Amino acid sequence: MCGIIGLLEIGKLTPALRERAISMASTIRHRGPDWSGIYADDSAILAHERLSIVDVEGGSQPLVDSTTKRVLVANGEIYNYTDLRQQLTKEHAWKTKSDCEVLLYLYEEFGPAFLQKVNGIFSFIIHDPAHDDYLIARDHMGVCPLYIGWGADGMVHVASEMKALTKTCERIMEFPPGSYYRGTEKKFVRWYTPEWAEIIPQKTPSPGELRMALVGAVERQLMGDVPYGVLLSGGLDSSLIAAIASIFSREKGQALHSFSIGLKDSPDLSFARKTAAFLHTIPHEVTFTVQEGLDALRSVIYQIETFDVTTIRASTPMYLLARKIRSSGIKMILSGEGADEIFGGYLYFHMAPDAKEFHHETVRKLFMLSKYDCLRANKSMAAWGVELRVPFLDRDFLDVAMGIDPALKLCPGKKMEKSILQESFAGYIPDEVLWRQKEQFSDGVGYGWIDYLKKYAEETISDEMMQEAEKTFPVGTPSTKEAYLYRAIFEELYPHPSAAATVPV
Repeated sequence: MCGIIGLLEIGKLTPALRERAISMASTIRHRGPDWSGIYADDSAILAHERLSIVDVEGGSQPLVDSTTKRVLVANGEIYNYTDLRQQLTKEHAWKTKSDCEVLLYLYEEFGPAFLQKVNGIFSFIIHDPAHDDYLIARDHMGVCPLYIGWGADGMVHVASEMKALTKTCERIMEFPPGSYYRGTEKKFVRWYTPEWAEIIPQKTPSPGELRMALVGAVERQLMGDVPYGVLLSGGLDSSLIAAIASIFSREKGQALHSFSIGLKDSPDLSFARKTAAFLHTIPHEVTFTVQEGLDALRSVIYQIETFDVTTIRASTPMYLLARKIRSSGIKMILSGEGADEIFGGYLYFHMAPDAKEFHHETVRKLFMLSKYDCLRANKSMAAWGVELRVPFLDRDFLDVAMGIDPALKLCPGKKMEKSILQESFAGYIPDEVLWRQKEQFSDGVGYGWIDYLKKYAEETISDEMMQEAEKTFPVGTPSTKEAYLYRAIFEELYPHPSAAATVPV
């Protein structure tokens, strides 16, 4: 995961504006600790903080098209970039072997419509000085974070994380997932409109079809030139991703590193240990203490930029684990986010009245991931310069999995949630993990974790503070002492009037 900064419609380049861009970029350098780059002219300043994953030696940004003079800064990975290169009809002066350079030339040949061709996770800016225009775009699910802001001087500011915008913008908002914004049009245009979001699907794929679709997603997302690993919580989703990744690692003669975290004697560590032994990964276990988690809360909220209770509970162990991952020499990691939203893996899905409502709820939850699980996973890992990839949210896999008749996903009564997924991968992981009951990550790392957080909040936040909560925090008003604790920390870190509005309540 890299970090990008854009100052657009600047009017005239000045030393002060260049310093502003450099200062903004420094706030997100954790996302790209390997190198920094900057481009500036009288229309725009683009800065890039690089985490080198593909073309480690030659893929630095910003990238400039020597023919059109367009400039690109991008964060993310384009999984089908080799196929996209073959779809180009013109000769181009390629400068790198990176996956992102193809975006420049796709834009030249196809305009914004090229986004329909891309399978990847990304946020990027293409600056077009010849036409005094620019294109900003974000991936289909918002796996890569992106924010946009407007200053009193009329400039448009763009950044991978909100913290880069708070000192310079009057108004800030999350850049909508699956959308683009052109300078000449001044509006957000939705480019990702999958058919499955508009209908009730009717397809009945075989277990083999579903299995091969996920295998294909994992294979695509193993693209890279650096060592990689997998998160292994001991639950179904991460274990399946680890199982598939282990197959490709063995074929390449490579060892696969797996990473797990929990409090002492946590259920996640126990199940992760069994799965790692079954898959013959090189296991890395991190045991954290409640005090270490509490000590990290402020840093976690600063990095993930939310006060959502569930997100913070789960982000804290993930943030601690990310540091261990990077210290082991791993820069890219695969994870299991998205499966519960696709297959209805949360326990309340047992109460779905019918297939139609079940499907509508999975669609709703998928399109909220950029504010919750994708935000948590990406920013927790990027805080320590680790790139996280999510095969369940691969565009091609989504089309298969979300194209399934939701009646086949229903889990009435005692039927196990996500059974269609479990049946497709029988034998890939131990049965006790394959059929393990769903737990939230924040529960699985140790049941005491949430209890301690509540206890700490109870001791820290007074009843009088709660009585004044609505006056103190009219936006994002907390309803519990734990929520008040996080909201208060967030307000200290992000007092900007627009900041709290980026968090759903």
